[in-house]
Amino acid sequence: MKPTHILLALAATFASISRAQPTTYTLEEAVETALANNRDVVGAKLEIRKAEAAVDEAFGHVWPSIDLSANLSHFLKKPKMAFPDFEAMLNNAVYQTLFQEGVLQPDPTKFREMGTELQSFAQTDNYEAKVQATQILFNSTVFRGIGASEIYLRLSRVQLQSVAAKTVLNVEKAFYGALLLEETLEIVEERLANAEENLANVRAMHEQGLVSEFQMLQAEVRVENVRPKVFEVRNQLESALDMLKLSMGVDQGDSVSVVGEFAYEPEPTPDADSLVAEAMNRNPDLETLDVKSQIDEAFIDVDRSEFWPSLTAFADYTFAGSGEDFEFSHYQSSMVGVALQMNLFNGFRTSRKVEQSTVEFRKTKETAAQTKQYVAAQVRAKVNELERTRTLVAAQNRNVELAERAYKLAVERFKEGTGTQLEVKNADVELSEAKTNRLSSLHAHTTAKLELRQLVGEWNAAYDPYLEVENN
Repeated sequence: MKPTHILLALAATFASISRAQPTTYTLEEAVETALANNRDVVGAKLEIRKAEAAVDEAFGHVWPSIDLSANLSHFLKKPKMAFPDFEAMLNNAVYQTLFQEGVLQPDPTKFREMGTELQSFAQTDNYEAKVQATQILFNSTVFRGIGASEIYLRLSRVQLQSVAAKTVLNVEKAFYGALLLEETLEIVEERLANAEENLANVRAMHEQGLVSEFQMLQAEVRVENVRPKVFEVRNQLESALDMLKLSMGVDQGDSVSVVGEFAYEPEPTPDADSLVAEAMNRNPDLETLDVKSQIDEAFIDVDRSEFWPSLTAFADYTFAGSGEDFEFSHYQSSMVGVALQMNLFNGFRTSRKVEQSTVEFRKTKETAAQTKQYVAAQVRAKVNELERTRTLVAAQNRNVELAERAYKLAVERFKEGTGTQLEVKNADVELSEAKTNRLSSLHAHTTAKLELRQLVGEWNAAYDPYLEVENN
């Protein structure tokens, strides 16, 4: 093989190895990655930029508007209009005067019949250039719209905070879900290792004639019964890591792992009433609905402002000319003035728009009232969950100690010939269940604490830099 081919093969091997090695995340790193990459957070930031542009657009309506227009036209065929026959009119007027003055003898045959002829008064070439400036002096819709756009900007910022809080909660729950399965996998692998170690001991004792073949077969069956559980938990762990990647905004093709532990410290159960009061003031969903009701109220004012008149000042300057064969005669004109416009009747459309905006405002208020009840109920439920899981964790810690001691005694009794394989198997199952139950209790306690923090609106200020919106 050529040296170049060898180098390429080594490079491909190293690349595959580097891709195979997972990126390990702590909880803080996972949250920071999510706040930087999560699509919901990115979308909320874009909504803020859109709202900022809407505010600038609303302010733009109070600035003067200056427009320039110009046109050049050339008639291929001039337009004509029907006018009286001026030649007949002049002829009749002359003879009428001569007859009246006695210069000529009256002769009716001299008069010509009056009619019309098509005549054109337009010139072939025309141009016009105009500059016009308008300035709104009073328009309630414009002024109300500025206020509404500023509230909309505030709403988009509150929504970003709400989306970020939910994203953090989702990442934390996915992280601890993966951590739960990692530790569950350790328990199952430990159980498999215990079963394999027990099988090795039984085989050795069978060779020495100390145990029967039936007992050895029981030990083998126990190993093979535990082994599928290992693969099952591994698959569950992969699925949990995929959900974590989705929450973090990481490509699904990337390999990730988590590192951490379920930190548990016995704490007194918090007072539910004080947490409910705190949630009423800081819950992100309630804060979003509060600002939403303000913008709904502002839109009522915007729609109602269409009843008011608008007053606009304007000024224009025109430079124009017309002629034949592009030989123009030029002229200029200028004008200033004010325009008043007020709708007197539009089929009650404005009234119906106000009615729709009012209904939307009332719907938001009803949603806010319902959400308050839901949040209060959830806070109390999570406080009860904390109390329940705190009691469970204390009990499960004691239960694991007892199960470990029972397993050791069962193994020792079997080695001494005073115990049976069934005792070892049952002790091993009970130990595994005790550890799993303790782990589940820790996970439930941690999840309840995280959800309670999100309900009461707790936020880690260290994440604020990730919510800054960059300007173009």
